Amino acid sequence: MFRRSALLASVLALGVSPAWADDGKIKIGFVTTLTTGAAVIGEDMRKAVELALDHIDSKMGPLEVEVVYEDDEFNPQTGKQKTEKLVQRDDVDIVTGYIWSNVLLASANTVLDAGKILISANAGPSQLAGPGCHQNFFNVAWQNDQTPMALGQVLNERGVEDLYIIAPNYAAGKDMVSGVERTFQGNVVGKDMTTWPSQIDWAAEFTKVKAASPDAVFTFYPGGHGPAFVKQYEQAGLADTPLYSVYTLDALSLPRFQEAGMETVLGTVMTQFWAPDLDNEQNQRFVADFRAQHGAYPSFYAAQSYDAIMLIKSAVEATNGDLDPDALRAALEQADFESVRGDFAFGNNHFPIQDFHARQVVVDADGNWTTSAIGVALEDHQDVYAAECGM
Repeated sequence: MFRRSALLASVLALGVSPAWADDGKIKIGFVTTLTTGAAVIGEDMRKAVELALDHIDSKMGPLEVEVVYEDDEFNPQTGKQKTEKLVQRDDVDIVTGYIWSNVLLASANTVLDAGKILISANAGPSQLAGPGCHQNFFNVAWQNDQTPMALGQVLNERGVEDLYIIAPNYAAGKDMVSGVERTFQGNVVGKDMTTWPSQIDWAAEFTKVKAASPDAVFTFYPGGHGPAFVKQYEQAGLADTPLYSVYTLDALSLPRFQEAGMETVLGTVMTQFWAPDLDNEQNQRFVADFRAQHGAYPSFYAAQSYDAIMLIKSAVEATNGDLDPDALRAALEQADFESVRGDFAFGNNHFPIQDFHARQVVVDADGNWTTSAIGVALEDHQDVYAAECGM
């Protein structure tokens, strides 16, 4: 109660009138991919948002919640156009979502130039973490470099000396490669940056891997590209070369691997800020209710989307429904909500400071393939670009 009163007092001291919602509603725009082959990610995010709304009875403080979903069609220009619709025509109070870094980068100024709050539920491009940080931009997931930085640490701990890298040549792919190279202490004996998203055949790259004979391969291919990459990797006769990945083996792809009987992925290690078996009450409720409703484990995309709604709820409650951006920003910076990942705090650039876990593909008690946390690779980690942010 004290925090809420302090926030309102600070707003009034600035001479700003509280922006109470005239219709008793907060309108949230959510941009994701709901068509094309990447729709499986967007649908998982939407399922998590709807579960969060169920858990809060579609209420944030005194306000009813309306979510307006828009499909970016896996295309930066389309994503920008849909963002413009949300801001200019729908006049949403907050915009969130965004799977792809290139879509977010194309869309961000539309929201920020309008003076509205933008919260990425997935994409964490370096451009928005350093000198390009903005007071009204928040990320509830991670900065792109962090998860592969954690993986680089795992590679060091496992004694990998020679590493071959294959990743897509776009904003997030470049950040992922930059991340693993920041912490990996061995030799990068080969690196291929492939055309995104059109390339779906890696025969040439796999031939080069065989010739280099590395200790391990690092890759990043999200969405439908991940299963295709791993299947071809196995078919190319590389199963004996350990494959380490980020955002490639998850709750969306593992059922497909299990159905295909690709047992070589069992035991595979990757890194992530979250795992479905993290032992905290909020995560246990989220995972159990998601599985009960959808018959499958939630993905990390879902976990981040769920947290995005809970973060917004905490801010609206702190301001007692005042949707003025200054009041909301101050409340969001507190990150006073129960995250599915456990401890959570924002750094000076509005990106999370959090643990990153090593995860392993395992078989659960019911015979389902899933991932389990096996240790902390980076503890209370802040992204490297935060020092360049002037906030």
